[in-house]
Amino acid sequence: MFHNPSDEQRRELLQEAKTIAVVGLSNKPDRTSYMVSAAMQNVGYKIIPVNPMIAGETVLGEKVVASLTDIEEAVDIVNVFRRSEDIPPVAEETLKMKQKPKAFWLQQGIANEQAAEQVSAEGIQVIMDLCIKVDHALLRIGKK
Repeated sequence: MFHNPSDEQRRELLQEAKTIAVVGLSNKPDRTSYMVSAAMQNVGYKIIPVNPMIAGETVLGEKVVASLTDIEEAVDIVNVFRRSEDIPPVAEETLKMKQKPKAFWLQQGIANEQAAEQVSAEGIQVIMDLCIKVDHALLRIGKK
């Protein structure tokens, strides 16, 4: 049975993290992925948009990449805005990244036990069905 990391573990992750790759980040300002990513950017995180449909465009001032495997720099958190059934390929892509992220974060309403097992088996912390922006506020993380 899956359990999210404790509040303390998530607080530590969010305090240490600097870079968040956002899978499924939309270029539409009215979409949740855009609003959450903008909020995280506003508190000091670097956002790397990942969306094959708009790769090469700029969202929130950052160039969009098609895949997690296209990211050259270290990523602390892979934050995912995709339907639960679409998570396994994202988990596989996460495991193929040039540098292993600290965490695989599935947004509120998103969960996939199979993907969670696969990713956590590789030593990556998994958070499911929680909004990173809400968690950041609730856990009272200071600005970066």
